[in-house]
Order: sequence, then structure tokens, then C-alpha cells
Amino acid sequence: MRLGVWAPDAREVVLRLDGVDLPLTRDGDGWWRHPFDVAAGLDYGFVVDGDGPLADPRSLWQPHGVHGLSRTFDLAELTTGAGAETSADAATAASGSWRGIPLDGSVIYELHLGTFTPEGTLDAAARHFDHLRSIGVDFIELLPVNAFNGEHGWGYDGVLWFAVHEPYGGPAAYRRFVDAAHAAGLGVIQDVVYNHLGPSGNVLPRFGPYVHEQDGPWGSALNLDGTDAAEVRRYILDNTRLWLRDYGVDGLRLDAVHALHDTGPTHILAEMAETTDALAAELGRPLHLIAESDLNDPVMIEPRPDGHGLTAQWSDDFHHALHVALTGEVTGYYADFDGLAVLQKVLTGGFFHDGTYSSFRERDHGHPLDFNRTPPWRLVVSDQNHDQIGNRAIGDRLGDTLDDGQLAIAAALTLLGPFTPMLFMGEEWAASTPWQYFTSHPEPELAAAVANGRISEFARMGWDRDVVPDPQHPETRERSVLDWSELEHGRHERMLAFYRELAVLRRSEPALRSTDLPQVVVADGGASVLTMRRGDVIVAANFADTVAPLEVPAGTVLLASPATAAGAAPAAGAAAPSTLDAHSLVVVRLTPEL
Repeated sequence: MRLGVWAPDAREVVLRLDGVDLPLTRDGDGWWRHPFDVAAGLDYGFVVDGDGPLADPRSLWQPHGVHGLSRTFDLAELTTGAGAETSADAATAASGSWRGIPLDGSVIYELHLGTFTPEGTLDAAARHFDHLRSIGVDFIELLPVNAFNGEHGWGYDGVLWFAVHEPYGGPAAYRRFVDAAHAAGLGVIQDVVYNHLGPSGNVLPRFGPYVHEQDGPWGSALNLDGTDAAEVRRYILDNTRLWLRDYGVDGLRLDAVHALHDTGPTHILAEMAETTDALAAELGRPLHLIAESDLNDPVMIEPRPDGHGLTAQWSDDFHHALHVALTGEVTGYYADFDGLAVLQKVLTGGFFHDGTYSSFRERDHGHPLDFNRTPPWRLVVSDQNHDQIGNRAIGDRLGDTLDDGQLAIAAALTLLGPFTPMLFMGEEWAASTPWQYFTSHPEPELAAAVANGRISEFARMGWDRDVVPDPQHPETRERSVLDWSELEHGRHERMLAFYRELAVLRRSEPALRSTDLPQVVVADGGASVLTMRRGDVIVAANFADTVAPLEVPAGTVLLASPATAAGAAPAAGAAAPSTLDAHSLVVVRLTPEL
């Protein structure tokens, strides 16, 4: 491998390699390159005009942390093995023959490596692939893994985008994880953050004009349209290729794309989509780009040149409508989502705000979707995710306030609807562990600022300062680690069984994998029952805490939510009931008309 760095304004750049200083020569394009191949496993850094040594902006390996030296790493060595003498070799061979899977019809599972298991590593997470398959998961979506300062954190403060965070296992463990996932028939989607850089360890501005003159809402924003922006855009596109081609992942989830400031003739998202489509054709397997966007704008997923041509985007409106229907919470951005009619609109239109007035934003918001151009599977939906749990004051999950019947309603409408469903780790067994915001910044001033800012933010919203967790306290992260022993007990065992039944139902009923929009009806008079018809299958849910009448055509029960206090749920194969218990759900296959 050969080393080099882009530093267009530097007068001198020295490569410090294994303790030896080697002056570099500048090319006409602002790159300083070492002309000889370098062995793997050597520590190195760059000294720019006497500043340094600094980590390589394109470092693959940071064993000493983001403030330390980089280490050379040959990723190609992990992808060329053809033998199958060990389980690792077998997984690599399986990944080499991996042909990928489409997003259409698939289920995504979002997880955070540092809290998915007590060990908090890639290798430990890989031991749970059988569990994920048992609940119908097709893709694992990993929260960001790129290198950030400190040992623990969500990952959204990354500063070295090409390096895998060392406490997770580093680059070799990441490649093992992807290969093992493919061997198990699972795709991998990697969450990446291109809209900002973290507050500690960001060396990019010391090399060149990587960042915008003005910071974004979460820190240093990338220079996508200013002087020398072409090389900065290349930095992002090369990072996209790294994950998709070199690490072999199947897709990227693009964090907060609405925060990307790009006034250039071709938006960076369209460039990424074009690059990804070309790479998919080269590799002979589907590759996916999924945007997190709060714009409610179909431009993200409409075909180029009118749109950016991404594969899919999140729909927060689905989460908000379902959350309000189940919890009754109508504060903050939930205010506009009250009533089952809102959920009805989202289930049939994808967005609630499609040009309507948003009281939270105090303006009209969004644009309608044309499902003739963008089929509904291009929207990714969830009833819980890392944002909607972790950004609550105490990181509480739905299971903390809802009963089993309500959780079953949330799961069924998410998994059996027309969109691409995404689960958040632990929801399948109603995990009792919260998922709280945690950091481990080693700098005292930064640590204090983050902790005080978080606590003060929620205090202004009326929360008792004493109940808002200190993100810097080790117990905050420890509380957020999943407890896998729960799966065999009480409500956790019941909910897991229900999710597994949903997985079987989703696989066995073609109507539930259809790309057609459902027919959704809310009972007359604003009652509590919502029915969603997909072909010859009806999903009916009673959101109220009292028994409600159910009017559906004749049919047979396929699945019912767990038993409630009112009694046992209808058994599979029974005739469709005429009433629904409080907080209950039933899935019915309609009797064919003669």
C-alpha cells in the first residue's frame, strides 16, 4: 500500500513512519505522496508545516484512539482468501459469493454495537444472528462505527470516517462481521454521518478546507460547495466506496441529510446514488442508500435527474402517528399527530405533513408522494428507533408505559404494513433496559459541557434535573446494555413469541409483502378501531381501553395479540370475532366469495 494525504495549502508535509521522518513531495493536485509501498502494521502520522504528527484523514485503523497515530492496514488481505479451512474462511468464502438481497420486502434491525451485548463488540454481536433470523430480519443496520474520541458513545461524534472504532474490534473484526452476516443470509447496512464532524479529534481542518465556514447544527459541517470542494466531495464518495466495495456492506443509512449544505449543480446525494448504482452494476448485487430526512420531500427517492435517486428514506410521520395513537402523548412535535385519522393518512399516504401546516415548525411542511413513481416500500418505518428512544429525557422504551396488547399493535402495524419495517434492538422482547444518551469524552471541559447541556435542555422542558441521566456517568451506558437473560421470562418471552409469529405470517402471506397500498378504515364516529386491509388479509386493532365492536367480512383468524386481562385471544383458525378486547389486535384472512 502507498500513503499520501491531501494538504493543498501546506508548505511542507512529512510522513512519520515507524518513528522515521520521510519528507513527501507535493503533486499538482495538492496531494503529498510517499512513492514506495509500505508494509501493514506500522504506526504513522503526518506532520504538516511542523504541526503533528496527525492521524491520517483516510486511516483505516486507529488502535491508539483518534488523537493517536494511525496504523497501516491492508484490507485487501481480508477479502482475497479462497480457502475454507476455518469458520472464518468459510464466512469469507460465503461473502465472496454473496449476491445481496433487495430492500423491497425486507425487514431491517437497527442495533448499537456498544449496548447490543455486554461485551460491546462486533464479534459478540455476530453470535446473535440466529436470534435475528428467528424474528424475520433480513438486514442488520449498525449505528455509526467510525472512530470517535472516548470508549463509549452513540457514534454520531465520529471524526475519522474510514476507521472502525477500536473498542468495537477495529477493521478486521468489522470485515469478519460482514462476512459472517452474509454466511447467515443477512445483509448489513451501515449508518454513516456525512453532515458533521465530532468535537474531539477532528484533524481535517489542519490538512485543508474540509469544513464549511459556518458550523452545522451539530458541529463542523463539510465544505461541499466552496473552494476546493471537489476534493472534499471525493472524500465522501471514496468513503461510500470503502463500505460498499471494500467492506462488502449492502447499504448505507445516511444520517440527517437535511443538514447537508450543498448549493452545487449536482447535489452530493445524487452523486452518491450515481456512484452506488455504478458500483452495484460492477459487483453484480443490489446496493442501497437510505436517507434520514425530516423534509418529507420525495426528491430523495425519485429517480434522477428529477430526484436524487436514493433507494429509500425514513418516514418519521409513521412513528409519530403510531406513537400518539398508542400513548396519547401530544407535546412538542407530536402535537399535530392526534387521532386515528392521522394514522390512517400515514398508512395510505406515507407522510402526514405533505404540504400541510406544521405547528411545531410554524409553517407548511412536506410534499405529497406519488406512489406511481416511488412505491411505498421506499419508506422505512419504525415504532421505535435510536432517535425516538435515546432522545427522550430518560431513554424510556414503549414497553415502559404500554401493555403487551399495545406493543403487539405497534409491531403488527409496522411489520404488516406496505412500507419497509425497521425494528430497534430489544423491542422484540419488550426489553426493560432503557436506551439513554451516553458519552465518554475524556476532556474534562467537553465532558462537563455535554453533560450540563443535556441536563439543562430537559430541565427547560419541565423535567426534574435529578432524573435526567448524566451522559458522562458510566452507569448511563451500563443501564442501556440489553439484558439477554430476559428472553426466557414473563412478558419478554410472550412478546418474543409474538414477533416470531409475525415473522412467519409475513413470510407465508403474499398479501403482506405486496407493494400495493392498503385500504385503511377508522370506525365511524372516531371510534377506537382501525382496520388495514391488504389483499385478502385484514389487520384490525382496538386502541381503546374498552371492548369495541369489530365489523369485518367473514374470515379466519391468522394471528391475535397476546391474551389480555379480559381473557384469551382468539385462536388461529377460529372465525373472525365480532368484538375486540381493549388494546388488542387480530389478523384475519377473508373467506373467498363464491
